[in-house]
Amino acid sequence: MKSVLLSLFLFVGTFGVGAQIYKVKNLSGTNVEPPNNSPGIGTATVTIASNTMRVQATFSGLNGTTTAAHIHAATAVPGTGTAGVATSTPSFPGFPIGVTSGSYDMTYDMTQASSYNGSYLIANGGTAESAFSALKTALNDGRAYFNIHTTTNPGGEIRGFYSRQTYQNLSSMLTFSNLSEAISSAASGDIIQQISNAEETAPIELPLGLIFVFPLPYTLAINTPP
Repeated sequence: MKSVLLSLFLFVGTFGVGAQIYKVKNLSGTNVEPPNNSPGIGTATVTIASNTMRVQATFSGLNGTTTAAHIHAATAVPGTGTAGVATSTPSFPGFPIGVTSGSYDMTYDMTQASSYNGSYLIANGGTAESAFSALKTALNDGRAYFNIHTTTNPGGEIRGFYSRQTYQNLSSMLTFSNLSEAISSAASGDIIQQISNAEETAPIELPLGLIFVFPLPYTLAINTPP
């Protein structure tokens, strides 16, 4: 029988103590309100560690050329609705403008007022600290979204809501929102790292034929049929 060992570590490893990851796995026109028929696709990631926020995105296939990109927060209902711009305006500094495809990777000092839209800062306590707290709450609640604005869709051509990720596959550096998703994607010898406090509130869904053994501490051994 083949064995897959998954070790669950609490707050250690690649992203440092207390880092938290949020992902948009599908930036699309159908996620915009109102929806549009853009063929554009993309992904976005936010990594928060201490007082910094790393913003990453990739996109391609847009109908129009980019004019701006932001994080918007907070919508009234998780995963739907619209909200004002929370991050710097007129766009993220250095975000590729005038293109239909590209990528972005920038880390921000969230103690600086310039990291926020001025109106968002005022509406959320008037300080960078209070605005950052509000933004983290919106991200945790699924009420913040990444939006790419273009010449054909000034209000946003593709967007998607961030979801909080709780596990990371160290072998592939992929991140997952729950343990069942992480284990289902594991291969023999993979190690999965817990990257935030989370409780599994539903039965773990796993591929058929797996047998589990739980040696302590924090090690999960999976035996699969040959």
